[in-house]
Amino acid sequence: MKPIYLDYNATTPVAPEVADAMMPYLLEHFGNPSSSHAYGVETRRAVEQARLGVAGLLQCEPDEIVFTSSGSESNNTAIQGVALAHRDRGDHIVTTAVEHPAVIEVCRFLETQGFRTTCVSVDEHGLVNVEELERALTPATILITVMHANNEVGTVQPVAEISRLAHKRGIPLHTDAAQSVGKIPTRVDELGVDLLSVAGHKMYVPKGIGALYVRRGTRMQKLIHGAEHEGNRRAGTENVLEIVGLGRGAEVAAETSTRMPGISRPCGTVSTEPWSEP
Repeated sequence: MKPIYLDYNATTPVAPEVADAMMPYLLEHFGNPSSSHAYGVETRRAVEQARLGVAGLLQCEPDEIVFTSSGSESNNTAIQGVALAHRDRGDHIVTTAVEHPAVIEVCRFLETQGFRTTCVSVDEHGLVNVEELERALTPATILITVMHANNEVGTVQPVAEISRLAHKRGIPLHTDAAQSVGKIPTRVDELGVDLLSVAGHKMYVPKGIGALYVRRGTRMQKLIHGAEHEGNRRAGTENVLEIVGLGRGAEVAAETSTRMPGISRPCGTVSTEPWSEP
């Protein structure tokens, strides 16, 4: 008897629409998107269309999306990138006790590099106390990182409330939204975040692809050095095949999310208005 799969928080199967969108880039369109000839132009167009799809789901500008290899890489890029870029003004990071290892282990690594971390506790429902988080902040705090939805119990953290607190103090806010993107509304203007991590395989896309939203003006240091791919924020030839899959997965999620409260703009349209604090 074939087992019944219910572990969708761990990973999801690939949606047929996603597989269909990817197939031409597996068998036919193989060009390097950095090449100026027709083969490269074809794949570059596909990458930018996918970027528009992810931006449409998050309701941000396309140039605020950086494609990565996973949600873990997105978290590493966000947390280490901001910490290293702001080391001149502080060394303190605030997070919670229930974060995914892809956040907690990054913070532990940074502690070996001279940074300090405060892990704020949660209540019996897994919910962080915003007042306790505020008390943890110091003049040396350079980043707050709080997950959006918990991968074990599903608790949704008050990210928008935390963002108002963070921005009053000029502290960047990162959220690991691997478990929420495509399931509940994750409009970055409503959440008020500066950085947001996406994991493709949690939203019916193959494993090995992710994205990081980086709000315009956010100062961070890149971790992968080389050529100036992804707006000079992540070196390495783009994984066109899986980027196309992530873009299509985001489009499918946006199409189905029209029944969700707070999602009204059609997929593929992006606001041109600047971010403002909620």
